[in-house]
Amino acid sequence: MKRRDFIKSSAISLVASSSILTQCDNPIKKVKNDPIVLSTWDHGIPANNAAISIINKNGSSLEAVEAGVRVTEADPLSQSVGLGGRPDKDGHVTLDACIMDSDGNAGSVAFLRDIKHPISVARKVMEQTDHVMLVGKGAKRFALEKGFKEENLLTDKSREEWLQWKKDNSIKDSWGPNDEHDTISTLARDNNGNLAGACTTSGLAYKLHGRVGDSPIIGAGMYVDNEIGAVGATGKGEEVIKTCGSFLVVELMRQGYSAMDACKEAVNRILKKQSGKSDFQIGYIALRKDGQVGFSAIHDGFQYALYKNNKNKLYDVKGIG
Repeated sequence: MKRRDFIKSSAISLVASSSILTQCDNPIKKVKNDPIVLSTWDHGIPANNAAISIINKNGSSLEAVEAGVRVTEADPLSQSVGLGGRPDKDGHVTLDACIMDSDGNAGSVAFLRDIKHPISVARKVMEQTDHVMLVGKGAKRFALEKGFKEENLLTDKSREEWLQWKKDNSIKDSWGPNDEHDTISTLARDNNGNLAGACTTSGLAYKLHGRVGDSPIIGAGMYVDNEIGAVGATGKGEEVIKTCGSFLVVELMRQGYSAMDACKEAVNRILKKQSGKSDFQIGYIALRKDGQVGFSAIHDGFQYALYKNNKNKLYDVKGIG
């Protein structure tokens, strides 16, 4: 090959390589910005309704996800989130939550007691401090200073179940793959095409006092990249933390994975560490920037609620484990 031809060929290769890298950095094509809300579990249906009502009034995705999960936090019948949440082994209801906006700002609280809406405290941390996470007594003190009301979150039903558990069981977590209730993660795309996410929980029932799961950890329980997508997790938080689950799903979508394939890959990585079998549940939901939706879980039983095209429906997910 002549020197001139070699230089010309090399230049073409460099341009092509640069183009490929640019596509990998942001492979998501722009589409029309119809509002979408995606949540975990059946309590996602009322959460979606609250979120979409905000978006329909031209509210932001951030306002929408906060409003959505607040519905579940205030529901005493939802025993895995907020008021009525199952306590730890010592009988204390402790809450974890995080929130993230389209600009990459994030806030979270962990091991928070006596405050019904940890998601709103997390938003205050994000917007009114230069921190990301507050925990325990410090988080509660901050909440009270910001005007949140202190109240008893342990309902009679959850207390009676805890007393029965103390009588019949050990200190081991009672959570398993057939449990019907868990964390709520809500993801939304507003009329401007901007993404946001929120995640809130009372954690594993009868956990060790002081335990914190994945829900308040940015990149584990929830993650948002406004150029790529938003992801939320549910299930055994320890396994999600160890794989940086939500961040992993977003990064896979950045590499060109579909939302569905990214969620499946994240679940498969956990299964691989368990030699293909698991007695716990993990589930992911993903909302890509272009509106593509993904989901996956280890076991049957996981559900997600999707508001899209003016319809709010609950869907069952077939496990891959």
